[in-house]
Amino acid sequence: MDILISVVLPLGLAFIMLSLGLGLAFADFARVATRPFSFLIGAVNQVFLLPALAFVIAKVFSLPPELAVGFMILSFCPGGVTSNIMTRLAKGDVALSVSLTAVISLTSMITLPFLLAWSVSHFMGSAAEPVNIAGVAISMFLLTALPVLVGVTLRRFFPVAVERVEPFISKVATALFVVIVIAALASNWSLFVDNLPVLAPSLLTLNVGLLVIGFLVAAAMGLSVQERKTISIETGVQNSTLGITVATLMTGAAAGFTAFSLPSAVYGILMYIVVAPAIVWFRRR
Repeated sequence: MDILISVVLPLGLAFIMLSLGLGLAFADFARVATRPFSFLIGAVNQVFLLPALAFVIAKVFSLPPELAVGFMILSFCPGGVTSNIMTRLAKGDVALSVSLTAVISLTSMITLPFLLAWSVSHFMGSAAEPVNIAGVAISMFLLTALPVLVGVTLRRFFPVAVERVEPFISKVATALFVVIVIAALASNWSLFVDNLPVLAPSLLTLNVGLLVIGFLVAAAMGLSVQERKTISIETGVQNSTLGITVATLMTGAAAGFTAFSLPSAVYGILMYIVVAPAIVWFRRR
């Protein structure tokens, strides 16, 4: 388990983010300037609306402090490559999805450490351990931003080779995601079973609420149906592997997978149950 947490977890996240970067191009970042309004709506949903709804749900369901912090950690995480795939399946605006994923993934290394420190202080109170904001930010850069930038650079200079290896890398990234989620659940199995009656409904409420609100906000802003689908998915789908990793960075690898990682691990499974019917509905529109 020590090797899994200290080696497989960080390398797994870095590899997953590398696979994300291999699917991006520098034009995906520049595209934001050509479509500022739709991007702004999606970014506001992810950066502000998502954590706000998570905070309300954590309060309404009276989650225990550690689970509440873990719940908020999940809400601070951007969408990953999964959201791009789901957008494609839903016949949404893939270019917008990729742009949101690219930019928000990079900016999260700045926003997440500060929001994490606030959440720990708010929910843990006097029992809160100080959060090393600089340490988390550096780790976030090394495990998320840097692999994404490496992937984008490799695609820029070696497009043919990247096209050949990307399918294999995506499959390996998916396998690593499954291993990390199962390990996090197994390490907290008794806590998972004890808290499932409150944790599952709160996560389902969050996921469904974000999909619906994301779609309605985009509709209210006059965006196209394709853009509405995309922003709904980008708002409702989070990178649960990043959530598990951040929870581990906060407590240190020596502490193992703690309760802070449990919401992200459970979400990693429930997400597909919620999003699958939404994709079917989106495809018919």
